Amino acid sequence: MFRVVIPARYASTRLPGKPLIDLAGKPMLQWVYERALACGAAEVVVATDDARIATAAGRFGAPVILTAATHATGTDRVAEVAARAGWSDDTLVVNLQGDEPLMPAALVQQVARLLAGHSTADIATLASPLQSLPLHLDPNVVKVVTAQDGRALYFSRAPIPWHRDAAPAGLASQGSCAAARRHIGLYAYRVGALRRLAQLPPTPLEQLEQLEQLRALEHGMDIRVADAVVLPGPDVNTPDDIARVVAQLSADPERNE
Repeated sequence: MFRVVIPARYASTRLPGKPLIDLAGKPMLQWVYERALACGAAEVVVATDDARIATAAGRFGAPVILTAATHATGTDRVAEVAARAGWSDDTLVVNLQGDEPLMPAALVQQVARLLAGHSTADIATLASPLQSLPLHLDPNVVKVVTAQDGRALYFSRAPIPWHRDAAPAGLASQGSCAAARRHIGLYAYRVGALRRLAQLPPTPLEQLEQLEQLRALEHGMDIRVADAVVLPGPDVNTPDDIARVVAQLSADPERNE
């Protein structure tokens, strides 16, 4: 069995109050919570430092833990929940971000099972083949490369792996994205590894790339990666995302009434 924590913060730079934005008649956070309920988790908890989010979550019946306002990342918030709940080091917990209303329940199940199936792994996450060259070159799209056994070797905003022979004149001339994989930001942790990660200071590569998962790799933690069984819909980061997400929610077979 596994648990799900949904970290949700109000103070988004690009979209303040993001978890409470109305999407097709429900606050975004409610869509995420209902997806989490559908995945068969033993427990689903919303973690926030904001009373407005806590009040809204209470209205649709979600358990809420109010966390410290000083957390820099959702991982830190999840770690606080695990500590306050007294979960054991071998407990599996999935970090499902509060801006993922189109995250399929199947992927939450998959990432938890992936970690459960690798007893020596600390963290599990998902990826999908990247078949668009513009996305491969886009620094806002995080890429991942793995070893043959599925261990993550590196995550980067840069276009990795780099096809040398397909780019005879440098970056702009790259003509291939073969073997490239896009990272999907859904994580499962063993609570012992989660505690350790939250206590570690930021690392040089993490700070350069602004990718928290590199902290785990730089400290020798084992991250397992698998290709997602289905593709998630888009998350919500800007006002332009809202209409697109509403349209997909209206047509989504997983929509909860």
